[in-house]
Amino acid sequence: MALNPQIAALLEMMAQAPQIDFATASVADVRAVYDQSMQIGAPPSVASVRDVSIPLEGRTIEARLYMPEGADEAPPLTLFYHGGGWVIGTLDTHDATCRALVQASGSALLSVAYRLAPEHPYPAPVEDCFDALAWAATNAASLGIDGARLAVAGDSAGGNLSAAVAIMSRDRGGPALRHQCLIYPVTDHNFSTVSYAENGGGNYFLGEETMRWFWALYLGDTTADAAPNAVILSTQNLSGLPSATVITAEFDPLRDEGMAYAARLTDARVDVDAAIAPGMIHGFFSMFEAVPDAAEWINRAGLNLSNALRP
Repeated sequence: MALNPQIAALLEMMAQAPQIDFATASVADVRAVYDQSMQIGAPPSVASVRDVSIPLEGRTIEARLYMPEGADEAPPLTLFYHGGGWVIGTLDTHDATCRALVQASGSALLSVAYRLAPEHPYPAPVEDCFDALAWAATNAASLGIDGARLAVAGDSAGGNLSAAVAIMSRDRGGPALRHQCLIYPVTDHNFSTVSYAENGGGNYFLGEETMRWFWALYLGDTTADAAPNAVILSTQNLSGLPSATVITAEFDPLRDEGMAYAARLTDARVDVDAAIAPGMIHGFFSMFEAVPDAAEWINRAGLNLSNALRP
């Protein structure tokens, strides 16, 4: 299928902006360009938003709690982990996305500002995400949510972190999760897939050079073979995990690894709703203001969360 016309127009506009050379750019340079909110108009409305500090062993991380309109006294909670290659991204870059997902799901949402690489390489980010889930379950009453109805969600690197947290929670006896919502997740340290060959040249927002840069900073001195909670497609046992939504994009170098993970979950008898969004690129889920056709995918993910989190 051809590029979605709304995506094509957006890419044309992006091409007019100064481009980052990941071969020479510093982390500070990249963050200065990409850690900007993509919000265009008024943000999607929710009942309330408040910032929360999460005290964890040896560190404190920040988070943002969104409460849905018309919710029960104690709504379910979705932990959200933002994308950005484990290196960039903030609570603000994904604020509109979080609000839209709250609207679509009726779930409260806790967006987690986990520590970033390269200052905090693997496994620090994923350990923050798991510990934030455990903290939220323990502090459900003070958060005003139902600690028995929990899910995780994230896009790109955040999808990777969400999937890893689901595995860690199963293996460590952590909080029981009802669902994992994985939006074009990173699942493998493999640049030889068909989708990389087709889409990795950098013409569709995300390219192979950028992903290699992200992976190198995230892993640091750790090899991919020694990072099971990063290279989640290598996880031998995927049984007993919560149901999943896996949404990838047709023109995304990560498409094949996302769909491969969905297939492995299905083989492990996990209930999975998996789809490739035709005509879309990496990042489209957060581009819904400029790409109205993305709304159907947000609604699909939200409906799956809603159904999984019913009392």
